[in-house]
Amino acid sequence: MSDTLNEIPWTLIFLVLTIVVAIATAAYVAIAERARQKVVERLGTDYIGDTERLVARLLLNPEEDRVSRLATWLQETMPTEFLSGEKSAQKLIHAGFDDAAAPVLFGAIRVASLLFFPMIALALGPRDDALYYLFGLLIAIVVGLFGPPAVLDRFVTARTDRIRKAVPDALDLLVVCVEAGVSLDAAMIRTSRDMYSSHPDMAMEMAHVVRRVNAGMVREQALQSLHRRTGVDELRTLVASMVQCERLGTSIGRVLRVNAETLRQRRRQRAEKRAAQAALKMTIPLAFLILPALMVVVLGPAALQFMKEFK
Repeated sequence: MSDTLNEIPWTLIFLVLTIVVAIATAAYVAIAERARQKVVERLGTDYIGDTERLVARLLLNPEEDRVSRLATWLQETMPTEFLSGEKSAQKLIHAGFDDAAAPVLFGAIRVASLLFFPMIALALGPRDDALYYLFGLLIAIVVGLFGPPAVLDRFVTARTDRIRKAVPDALDLLVVCVEAGVSLDAAMIRTSRDMYSSHPDMAMEMAHVVRRVNAGMVREQALQSLHRRTGVDELRTLVASMVQCERLGTSIGRVLRVNAETLRQRRRQRAEKRAAQAALKMTIPLAFLILPALMVVVLGPAALQFMKEFK
């Protein structure tokens, strides 16, 4: 009986279970993200010009009553140090994962990653060489520990760049709607509908602002949440200008137009800065990769001939 138990590949079984749990967690996150995007998809299906109906659709939030049993179980059983703190939760919101179960699922992904990569190293590492085996295990532990936060930071950076590029276009549409006599809330609804195909992230955030306003939140607080949820610095100035404009009762169309031009100018300056930095960034690969190979190709035959003559 003991020989039979020893022959069972417990390591492989545990590895397979870990992979299954990780895939199931990733699938749940994908499903939750897809359900989150249905809020704006309702705006783009059949727009009939009725602002009240659009607001009523916008207030429908299918996420509030979807408390996952998996997320609850993970929150009760996972170690406290792996649960996402306030900083990680804010990063998840900046990355677009604003579901209530997102911090718990991210903590589960961290645990699964910390178990998955070391198990891969233990199962596939070269057992005949202890040094390489320990080195591979150490690398697997480092990847499993710091991999998920690094991927999350990458998602945050990518989404922030997408929103930053979409802000001037959104302001142009808002200017057109406001100057046509439409209220700010209706203009944001129409802008989110029209921008969903090209800039879905910005459209979702604008729809979220309108949903908060119609749910009873003060418009100033709802607009300020736009910056907190995205992490885009350009939106802080824009929100401050819109709040001040609303307090003073001045024309909001002019404020939006000036901010749109300012943001476009910043975008051009940012592109020029990156273009100017390209030559400096190419110095390192040029000095350490291209020039040595070029020197070998150019001076190699001469060096061989020189060594042959003075042998």
